[in-house]
Amino acid sequence: MTNFRKLIDATLAFLTVLSFAGVIIIVTIQIISRFAPFSFIWTEELTRYLFLYGIAFGAPLALMRNEFINVDMILNRMPDNFRRYYEIVIYLAIILLSLVMVVQGYSFTLLGDNQRSATMPFQMSVVHASLLIMSVFLVFYAVLKIIDLIKNKQDYSQNFGEDDF
Repeated sequence: MTNFRKLIDATLAFLTVLSFAGVIIIVTIQIISRFAPFSFIWTEELTRYLFLYGIAFGAPLALMRNEFINVDMILNRMPDNFRRYYEIVIYLAIILLSLVMVVQGYSFTLLGDNQRSATMPFQMSVVHASLLIMSVFLVFYAVLKIIDLIKNKQDYSQNFGEDDF
């Protein structure tokens, strides 16, 4: 399981970097084209889609590494067992909400089958699938976090997320 998870982690990290690198390159092309006698009408749309995919690939990794904003001043003063149960409840809520997003994301992806991108040569289901992909991986990582918490692998004496990747 750990090799599979490392493969998923590395793939999502690579795709996140690739998506945001694409955003940077496309925005640079867009800026340069402002000073040229020609323009690329597809740059704004592709930038938006790459940004969506960058978030879809990066958000699950942020969940696994505990890199989301967290106000834990009071929680840090609580006993480790309380914090462990609190974290389990949080991840169960994430799983529940993400499962709703999986179902709705699947329906949303199917809606895109009949729609084409305005300036790009693909169906909108490709873009809509970003929500489904993100939701599936959020469920995956939240389940892994709960397993770690149940196995008592979470070390609260260190900063969250340093040893997760």
